[in-house]
Amino acid sequence: MRLNSRAVLKEVIMIYEKCRDILLRECEIVQNAGVIQEKIRLAVINREWDDFQEQMNAMNAVEDKLANLEEEREQLFTVFQALTSGGALKSAADSKGRFYAMASILPEKQRNELTGIYRGLKLEALKLRIANDALMTYLSGIRSTLREFFDNAFPERGGKMYTPHGTHLSHDMRSMVLNHSF
Repeated sequence: MRLNSRAVLKEVIMIYEKCRDILLRECEIVQNAGVIQEKIRLAVINREWDDFQEQMNAMNAVEDKLANLEEEREQLFTVFQALTSGGALKSAADSKGRFYAMASILPEKQRNELTGIYRGLKLEALKLRIANDALMTYLSGIRSTLREFFDNAFPERGGKMYTPHGTHLSHDMRSMVLNHSF
């Protein structure tokens, strides 16, 4: 698509700069999330539950910040679509498609910079997802080991686990903390 008017081109460049700024902020936040994820892993391994809770709160704040930036970026796509009369953005159904449709209209230098930042963001997000999956695998292994231990050590319990107050815990626990040693 060719952009005829100087005013339209100026608006497109302004949208590009805003999108670039949002992507750079998202990259920074995702990198910070990676640091927090590592602190969560260490807190779990070292059984520092207060620190774990602090890090989970920090991760929730990161999630909120990312959601706000994603919403802001989506609004840019809407403005861009209206500015260019739809064009390639009409056929793009998802955020990724609309991003690349928008980038395809930009001059080569800006397009390359923007797509490079976007790919870097996706790579950082993938690293974070892998670290999270590794932590969840670790926790699942611990939970399975504990369940098997209790099933073998206390067969009369029938696989049931209890809180320190004597109430039954369901098997569908998301986390488990034991405060007694054997």
